[in-house]
Amino acid sequence: MPETKYSTDRHLVGRAIADITGEPAEVGMLGYGKADQKTTGIHIRLRARAFVFVDPISDRRVLLVVTDLPLIFSSITQEVLHRLVQRFGDTYTESNVMLTATHTHCGPGGYSHHRFYNSSIGFRPKTFAAIVDGIVEAVERAHEDLAPATLRLTHGELREASVNRSRAAFDRNPQEEKDFFPDAIDPQTTLLRIDREGEPVGAINWFASHGTSMTNRNTLISGDNKGYAAYHWERVVEGVDYLADPDPDFVAAFAQTNAGDMSPNLDGRPGHGPTGDEFENTRILGLRQYEAAAKLAAGYMPRMAGSIDYRFVHVDLSAVTVSAEFTGDGREHRTGKPAAGAAAFAGAGFDGPTHWKTFHEGRNPGWDVLSRLAYRFAPALRDVQAPKAIVAPGRLLNRLGPYVQEIVPVQLVQIGELYLLGIPGEVTITAGLRLRRTVAAILGAELANVLVAGYTNAYIHYVTTPEEYVVQHYEGASTLFGRWELPALQQIAAQLATAMHDGNAVPSGAAAPDLSELQRPSKTTPPPDFPPVGRNFGDVLTEPEPAYRAGEQVSVEFAGAHPNNDLHRGKTYLMVQRRDGDRWRTIADDGDWTTTFSWSRGPAQSSRVTIVWHSPADATPGSYRIRYFGDAVKLGDDRVPFSGTSPEFRIHDEDHGK
Repeated sequence: MPETKYSTDRHLVGRAIADITGEPAEVGMLGYGKADQKTTGIHIRLRARAFVFVDPISDRRVLLVVTDLPLIFSSITQEVLHRLVQRFGDTYTESNVMLTATHTHCGPGGYSHHRFYNSSIGFRPKTFAAIVDGIVEAVERAHEDLAPATLRLTHGELREASVNRSRAAFDRNPQEEKDFFPDAIDPQTTLLRIDREGEPVGAINWFASHGTSMTNRNTLISGDNKGYAAYHWERVVEGVDYLADPDPDFVAAFAQTNAGDMSPNLDGRPGHGPTGDEFENTRILGLRQYEAAAKLAAGYMPRMAGSIDYRFVHVDLSAVTVSAEFTGDGREHRTGKPAAGAAAFAGAGFDGPTHWKTFHEGRNPGWDVLSRLAYRFAPALRDVQAPKAIVAPGRLLNRLGPYVQEIVPVQLVQIGELYLLGIPGEVTITAGLRLRRTVAAILGAELANVLVAGYTNAYIHYVTTPEEYVVQHYEGASTLFGRWELPALQQIAAQLATAMHDGNAVPSGAAAPDLSELQRPSKTTPPPDFPPVGRNFGDVLTEPEPAYRAGEQVSVEFAGAHPNNDLHRGKTYLMVQRRDGDRWRTIADDGDWTTTFSWSRGPAQSSRVTIVWHSPADATPGSYRIRYFGDAVKLGDDRVPFSGTSPEFRIHDEDHGK
């Protein structure tokens, strides 16, 4: 029997999408640590998906924003909160706002206020503004979208979208925990579906797998596998037009959990598994996440009861005294100042090495010797960091400038029967299991309903178990606050869960300082634009063929301008159009999987823009064209928009020749 309108609605929910794509040219990408991986264009745009959940009885609300970003830094969180206070007063605060990243490794960097993450990039005001503006825009739309809704929650398993990239470290964990993950992966996929009047209008999926299907050789902006999963559900399945639909009928987010040691490169090397093509791997791994979520959405999903609640605290993670209850060895320990180990500079082998060729995962003999000498004379340091081969001591670096964060946010959010523990780092699956069990036991919740929301509100690198830490693979060497970092976070999580269970408030503590005034923007202004000699901006330099079979690739090259002159946020640099009677119908733009927008510098400060359209195998036969939209800035002139249009070309059925 169909539900009566609003008869089972227990919450108000708003959802929205906005563009957060940063600079598509000459900006270092964030994630792989490769100085030469700089943006040269766009494959799919990056987006923020905002969800507001309100309990109409208590009037408590939670804002969850899932962003197609490499990382969330405190710089972004602080500015977004500042803007939300200006717009909404005390409706959205640090306590009830959760900003989280999907952890793509192919987004532009330069938006942190800590130098370590901008070292080869510099601070990029345009990218920073695009991210903040887009997140705030998504929140504003979600706020206006609030309406009665039914929330439904369910879980499943997905075993073909991740592999453990640090098996030697995982195997050091107790047998009981290894038995919980018999394949050394976390297969749980969780779906929260949002219904209005009995119809789905939104979904959030959580699954643990790194955003590293695209390799460190790629220089086109991409949301990686989770970005594709969301795109596929929204655009391909539900028909959302990102340019024409500012308030789409369906919003789908694919969020991260404890993905610290989970890789999508199923064959154990970058860009491999299930195929040897990184673009196809990205599509397949994203499609598998979508299919698992869609299967859950199509099945029986019980209506979720429960209230909205949250607890939040700032913690100086460099100075936590951890009780014996959480350390596992029966003794009290302390965390210490952040320090990166030698293996942290090597990168994770499954997903791609860094440019630091002298470092390796595991043993680094020279650095090992130096650290052992240091530990001999500093027993307190030894208890915190050994056996890490320390290369980058955060105490020293932070005296020189703000390199890494020490005061960090930890958050616990309740949405009905679902609990999200916001951790500002990359949590391995076993570390995540310990955190989840800690919270579930105190709240009396089902373990499956307690998730670690990694990459949330700030960034502290990795969180490993003390057993994994000893192996000093990439993840352990990147656990900055030492061997007892996870037990410290368990202790904090227990405090938040206890306060939520008992209905008590938690003092938020002193926040990390706002470092915005210390930023020195890199030289981000592109040089003046000039078209190639004898050409005008927008001229076609390489024409398409007169005709193609459906499924073939179409390529057009234009006389362009530097794309950073205008990021076209919420718009597009290109359109693929099909003639429909006496007008042209746009069928794809630069946010679509089937297109790529590539920029390169030509002679004499000219720019060449190449637009590629991979025509679908089922493309409608007919006449097509490709349009390019650019913005030129000459010496002393204002920005001047221009456009270019290719000659028409035909698309035929696969059964017909050209």
